[in-house]
This record gives sequence, C-alpha cells and structure tokens, in this order.
Amino acid sequence: MLKLIDLQSYYGRSRALNGVTLTVPKGEITGIAGRNGTGKTTLLKTIMGLTDASAGQILLEGQDLSARPTHERAAAGIAYVPQGRGIIPDFTIRENILMGAFARRDGKRQVPEIVAELFPYLAANMARPGGVLSGGQQQQLAIARALAAAPDVILLDEPNEGIQPSIVEEIEAVILRLKEELGLTVILVEQNIGFLRRAASNFAMLEKGRIVESGPIAALSDAVVERHMTI
Repeated sequence: MLKLIDLQSYYGRSRALNGVTLTVPKGEITGIAGRNGTGKTTLLKTIMGLTDASAGQILLEGQDLSARPTHERAAAGIAYVPQGRGIIPDFTIRENILMGAFARRDGKRQVPEIVAELFPYLAANMARPGGVLSGGQQQQLAIARALAAAPDVILLDEPNEGIQPSIVEEIEAVILRLKEELGLTVILVEQNIGFLRRAASNFAMLEKGRIVESGPIAALSDAVVERHMTI
C-alpha cells in the first residue's frame, strides 16, 4: 500500500529525517513510537509534503508521490489528522468537516454517513462553532474531517494527547474501527505503548530521525521501549 524509501526531510538546512525506509501494510495500523523530538511528527508531515524539503520516495500503490504538492497527495488518498487537531474555531462543525471533502476524488462535498455513527455529538450539533468544543470533541472533529476526504490512508499524530480520560477510550475505539470496518490503512504516532500494542500490527521506533527498531507488534518488547523511550 504505502512504501517509504530512503526518506530524507529538512526544516531549512537542518535534516530531521535521515534515510527512513518503511513498508506500511494495507488495511493495518502501523505504530510509530519514540521519544519527543525524534522525528515522528516530521515523518507524517513529510508524507504529506509539509516540510521545507525532502528526498527519497513515497509510493502509494506503486505511484510515486514524492514530487507532488500536498493537495495532490490528499487527492491520491492520504488524509492527515495533525497534532493539535488544526480545526478552524470560527467554522461550524459542518464547515470544518466539509473542508476535508475537497480532497475527495469523486467530487462529492458531503458529511460522511459514518460520522453520525462514530460521533453522535458532532452529528447533533453541526451548527456549533468548532472553537467551543472540548479537546476530545475537537479530536473527533479532526478525524471526521479526515474521513470526509474518503481516504485510503489516514495519518494520526498523537490523537490522545491532551484528551480528557472519558473520551480517550472512545477515540481508541474509533481508531480500531477505521481499520476493522472501513478497511483504512493507518499510521499512528502514539506515546501510549499499551494502546499501540492493542491496536497496531506493526511498529517502527524512531531515534534521531532514523528507524532503529521495527517489525511485528509482538517485537515491541519492554526492553525495546526501555532502550528507546526511557529518559
């Protein structure tokens, strides 16, 4: 489904990713872990074409996207839920969701039916401004916006960060449904190792912009976590 080959990425003249090669299986969740500042967010931004410069290949179903602008990568089937969610506070819930629909390949501009099933609160409050929502509700909104693009691949950057405990379990359940019911390929940046072990089929551990450990999720042992995530 998605292959990254010798991926390099830069902010200005500083290299943030250094030779990342990774195969992301179709219809599975691949977890990305590592300490803060190791390149996890940069990896997702590089896939979307949001860093200053990059090199290497990004192949989606064999199609090389590495020279494509961000909007063409989105139209090719990649959706991104950024850290901090990135919703527009003055836009209504409906307007925020419909922003994602501009990347749909079939031209439809509509709120996906699955949104009402996954996020009943959003469906019942479509006219409310996004800025009045709680952090957890805004995370739900950001995922709904991504789903409006009808993507094949969804990139999730620490979706549980700063979320009230009462909604964390709901967000985790939705992420599992993205794979199990919608058949989406998911790249999940997540510091909660317990959730990664429950959700992901594969993982990659980043350190200083490189993958230092990777493989099936069963290989994400306590020793690996201690070696690369303990401060």
